[in-house]
Amino acid sequence: MVRENDARAWSGWLMLFGLVIVLAGSAYGLIQSGRAHEGGWAAGYAIVVVAAAIMLGGFIIVEPNEGKVVLLFGNYLGTIKKAGFWWMNPFCSKKRISLRIRNFETPKLKVNDHMGNPIEIASVVVWQVVETAEAAFNVDDYENFVHVQSESALRNLTTSYPYDSHEEGQKALRSHTSEVAGQLQQEIQERLEKAGVRVIEARISHLAYAQEIAGAMLRRQQATAIVAARQKYVEGAVGMVEMALDMLSKKHIVQLDEERKAAMVSNMLVVLCSDQHTQPVVNTGSLYQ
Repeated sequence: MVRENDARAWSGWLMLFGLVIVLAGSAYGLIQSGRAHEGGWAAGYAIVVVAAAIMLGGFIIVEPNEGKVVLLFGNYLGTIKKAGFWWMNPFCSKKRISLRIRNFETPKLKVNDHMGNPIEIASVVVWQVVETAEAAFNVDDYENFVHVQSESALRNLTTSYPYDSHEEGQKALRSHTSEVAGQLQQEIQERLEKAGVRVIEARISHLAYAQEIAGAMLRRQQATAIVAARQKYVEGAVGMVEMALDMLSKKHIVQLDEERKAAMVSNMLVVLCSDQHTQPVVNTGSLYQ
C-alpha cells in the first residue's frame, strides 16, 4: 500500500529568473565564442544552453484543490498540494488528481428488499479524494472504482431493509431515511477507504416499488390507511357517545334503561362512523315506539 507524502519542490519564479539569466549569458557567450573561433568555449556554452532548455521542462503549475503526483522513473517521490508555480526535476512525470468535492448519482437499480419485494432505488454520493497516492496507485481507475463500489453498497443495503415497516419499531427504507443514509455512507466509506476517497454524504435520491408490483402495493397502502382512519373514527365516536350518556345522566334530562342506551349507542355510532351523510328519522310517538 502506497502512502502519500509531500514532494520537495522549488519556487518556479526563482528558477525561471535564474534560467533566463543562464540562457541569456550562455547564448551571448556562444555567439562571442563563435566569432572568436574558440571551439572549446563554444561547445561548453552550447551544452549549458541545452541543459538550461531541458530544465525549462520542470515547471509545474498547481491549482487550488489540486494535487500533482510526482514520479521519477517509476518511483513515487511525493505529491504537491500547495497551489502555486513550482519547479522540479524535469525528468519527473506529474499526474494531476483533483481534490475538489464531487457528486455521483447511481442509476436506478432494481433490487429486492428485505421482504423480497422488487423495488427501484438510486442514491447520490458526495465524495472527495484525500489521499492522492492511494487513489493513483492502489486502484486502476479511482473514479470508476467509486461508481462501482457505490452501486454495490447500495444493493447490499437495500437487501437489509424492507421498503415499509410492517412491525412496531422496524426500520424501513421509506420511513427511516436518516438512519438508512448514515448506514449507506458508512458502508460506501469502508469500500472506498483503500482508494484514498472520503465519503462526505450519501443519501437515497429515488425510491419506489418496481412497476410490476406498484399497483398491488398502492392498494395495500390505501387499505392500511383506511384501517388506521377507521380506528381513529371509532375511538372518537366511542368517546363522544360516552360523553353524551354521561351528560344526559348528570343533567337528569332523560332516564334511559339499558335497552334504550344500547339503541342510542348503536344510532350514534352509525352516524359518527358512516362514510355517507345519514338521513334522520323523526319519532312522533313515545320513546318506545
